[in-house]
Amino acid sequence: MTTPSASWMREFNEASKLGDEINGMISGKNSLAASGPETQRHLSAIRRKITILRTKLDILQSLLSELPSKQPATGKEMNQRQDMLKNLSMKVNQMASILNMSSAANRENLLGPDKKTDDIMNKATGLNNHGLVGFQRQIMKEQDQGLEKLEETVISTKHIALAVNEELSLHTKLLDDLDEHVDVTNSRLQMVQRKLAYLNKRTKGGCSSLILLVIAIVILIVVIFQLFKHL
Repeated sequence: MTTPSASWMREFNEASKLGDEINGMISGKNSLAASGPETQRHLSAIRRKITILRTKLDILQSLLSELPSKQPATGKEMNQRQDMLKNLSMKVNQMASILNMSSAANRENLLGPDKKTDDIMNKATGLNNHGLVGFQRQIMKEQDQGLEKLEETVISTKHIALAVNEELSLHTKLLDDLDEHVDVTNSRLQMVQRKLAYLNKRTKGGCSSLILLVIAIVILIVVIFQLFKHL
């Protein structure tokens, strides 16, 4: 018959193996792309296993508290098992922090060329809880700075768009004015042509035609001059 102490140790060994499996999955992420469906599935699987492992640790803690009432255990043995649980719990927290920082690095890559995921994970490996908290705050600070730069870029782009819109409006107005002047000039030329035709009918002869031609040229020059003066 299995004793409560042996049963607890068996459960702890299974939890420890699960921790090693999670650690291997985190290391295996380095071989995947920085982002994509496969990477997201891999990260989701790691998160699920971390949740399961934390549940196992809670159960082990509860069983350890009840162990003295079910089976005699020395204080040294209880302290040793408590330390085992504490070390495994710290390992789980460290892996969860590394996973969270990996996700943060993926979001940060959208803002520009910053640290790669592999670099983040390598720097986080080996840090204690205090170091992980400080490192995570540093990454969050860099993310805030990236968002501020992105906001500045958006505002600058907005101002450029407004300036381009004003320039286009001005060009449109100039084209409309030019079209109006062209219509006026065309009307004046048609009127001159009608007058020349009328004068040509009344005066027949080479000299008269030459005079009319000179008059037409002068009138045409005046019209063109007026056109450029308006522009």
